[in-house]
Amino acid sequence: MTDTGKPTPVAEAAARLTDAAHAGKPCAPVRDLLGSTDIALAYAVQQHVIAGRLTAGARVVGRKIGLTSESVQRQVGVDRPDFGVLLDDMDVSALPEVPSGRLLQPRVEAEIAFVLAADLDDDDLDIERVRSAVGHAVAALEIVDSRVADWDIAITDTIADNASSGLFVLGGERVDLKEFEPRDVTMRLYADGVLASEGTGAACLGDPLAALLWLARTAREFGDPLRAGQIVLSGALGPLVPTPPGSTVRAELSGLGSVTAVFSTQERQERQDRKQRSDPKDPKAPKEHG
Repeated sequence: MTDTGKPTPVAEAAARLTDAAHAGKPCAPVRDLLGSTDIALAYAVQQHVIAGRLTAGARVVGRKIGLTSESVQRQVGVDRPDFGVLLDDMDVSALPEVPSGRLLQPRVEAEIAFVLAADLDDDDLDIERVRSAVGHAVAALEIVDSRVADWDIAITDTIADNASSGLFVLGGERVDLKEFEPRDVTMRLYADGVLASEGTGAACLGDPLAALLWLARTAREFGDPLRAGQIVLSGALGPLVPTPPGSTVRAELSGLGSVTAVFSTQERQERQDRKQRSDPKDPKAPKEHG
């Protein structure tokens, strides 16, 4: 609260985004409260939103790097990377279907996910240090989402909204970095059997390991360095693809295999929602996503 008893811009922006997630209805951008260029203020909102999620029982499992591809930057109208926090209830890899009802306006992108085997909290981080910290890599689908209506976002909107995070799916094939070079990976993403996006590792800040280095340094500067065991979604290898209910998306990444996501239909999602409302303690019921 301010001295006048009104919520601070950070608290007001966080409440707007959180309310949109809970209501399942996108909200107006938050840049009217934060401005379009105050990055530090936007990350303060993100931290506020995540703190609420943690209080509700979520657990941090890693980070995501966003806006690493020029094509994605052009799609959403921003010009720099950002990062968000991955929580345990965002990982839907083990579910038979991605619960479409937990998403507002989803799009999917194919990425390389790194799983860390060592902390990255050194003062002299470089590309070889981050490479050595990676335990293994897997193909991944990040299902990005925006609580901001019509994806009408500036950089402060997306950062505040946890870098437009939604859900994610990890492939089953774990690959050591000795077996492939991330920047040389080629990616093809198919939506309902039709090629919808393609790209290479070089599209991700020139090298997904360079994106990981950027995140490691940035996270350390924020006082919350990357830790062993965390998952890092390193950034899009090609353009985003919309994923309405009933979609099936499959990405093929050279050297890493493939990863598939089947999005629940609206009818199945409505049945799940009714079941959740009638039996909220059902362990098979979908978790609420904010």
